[in-house]
Amino acid sequence: MYKSREDRDIVISKGGGDGDGDGDVASSSGKPKILHPPIESHWHLPPKDKHRPSSSMSNLGLKTMIKFRDTFKKLGGSSSSISSNKSLKMVLGGVRDPKDEKVVECFRELLFLEDQLPPQHNDYHTLLRFLRMRDFDFTKAKDAFLSYLKWREDYMVDAIPKEFKFEEYEAVKKCYPHGYHGVDRYGRPLYIERIGMVDLNKLLQVTTLERFTKYHVSEQEKTLNWRYPACSLAAKRHVASTTSILDVHGVGLANFSKPARYLFMEIQKIDSNYYPETLNRLFIVNAGSGFKMLWKAVKAFLDTRTLAKIQVLGYNYQSNLLDVVDQSNLPTFLGGDCTCSDYGGCLLSDKGPWNNPDITEMLQAISVDNNGVNNYEENGNLDSDEGLLRNIKIKALEAEFREANKKIQALEAALEEAKIVLKELGQQVEDLRSTPFEG
Repeated sequence: MYKSREDRDIVISKGGGDGDGDGDVASSSGKPKILHPPIESHWHLPPKDKHRPSSSMSNLGLKTMIKFRDTFKKLGGSSSSISSNKSLKMVLGGVRDPKDEKVVECFRELLFLEDQLPPQHNDYHTLLRFLRMRDFDFTKAKDAFLSYLKWREDYMVDAIPKEFKFEEYEAVKKCYPHGYHGVDRYGRPLYIERIGMVDLNKLLQVTTLERFTKYHVSEQEKTLNWRYPACSLAAKRHVASTTSILDVHGVGLANFSKPARYLFMEIQKIDSNYYPETLNRLFIVNAGSGFKMLWKAVKAFLDTRTLAKIQVLGYNYQSNLLDVVDQSNLPTFLGGDCTCSDYGGCLLSDKGPWNNPDITEMLQAISVDNNGVNNYEENGNLDSDEGLLRNIKIKALEAEFREANKKIQALEAALEEAKIVLKELGQQVEDLRSTPFEG
């Protein structure tokens, strides 16, 4: 089992909170828990006085991105050439930690040899997420990964983008305000919900809990396969997690009805078990006394690592958000400048790099090359199934050779022993023959 944690992990003794102790993070034994840093390689926020320019759609550095696209065309032109996409793939893949690379490769070989690694899920970052989820314990990570594969098959996740049509989308948005809106200062997608404005009765009139859950899964798939790669290209570094804001103004125990509990538990189970390590930070804002009572009940359903990423804030939260999100990417109802008036509101816009035509063009080219933006060469390393299969076959044959050699040595030793026994028996026969028989 690979358990090296040097220069990788942070020991968490206390999580983010509002100062009343609700954010404390501890195990049942009282020992501090281990929290891995954000899954991206470069994860520190820039200093306050050196905030990078806004990453809003009007300020994405389009000249750089267009030059990037033109360079891609000059390198090979045709989307059938994998090598022509090398620069883009390096951005999408990011810089790998050598320790992580080693353990992912071992984990990959374990799954491959047991015939439990479908080609479409043979992705470095997916395997790394499940390893991190279980603190690099191979047995636990394998169980979690196999549960994920079974769930995808049972829930028919791969068919959802093609077959599931959420016609009630606009009606749902009116009674459950939520959506993606721009990026944080690092370049991660920013997700916002206004929980205090949810009208659950109306929600259940326009959709069902089952359909809403399926819609949630479809959004998670879109984030993994489209939003993260688009944000990576826009930020020119690997992006693999989301920053979220929940506005809980007016929320209290009365909001935690039976349907609300079902929806919360179902979505929490899906996100924790099947999309691990995709939450960067969660800010809960406008938390009043009613929510704080509810929070004590809700946090019992959250795992320790998730709790450590959550910061519960009252009504003076703007400075906390602005440390992480540029003002142009914050809606006015959260203290920012944006209104998205052309879209009828910020949570209806789905504003972000994933809707930038230049970026989507590059992603489509890579997708054509690799049948999916997640299956690409990264950092010039050979990550193809062919290379993996060849290496695993070589190692398997080497193991078989060593085992056969051991058996040969054991047989040779047994043969020598048999020779000695036969020699002794022969001597006894000769002795008996030379001894006169007395009748």
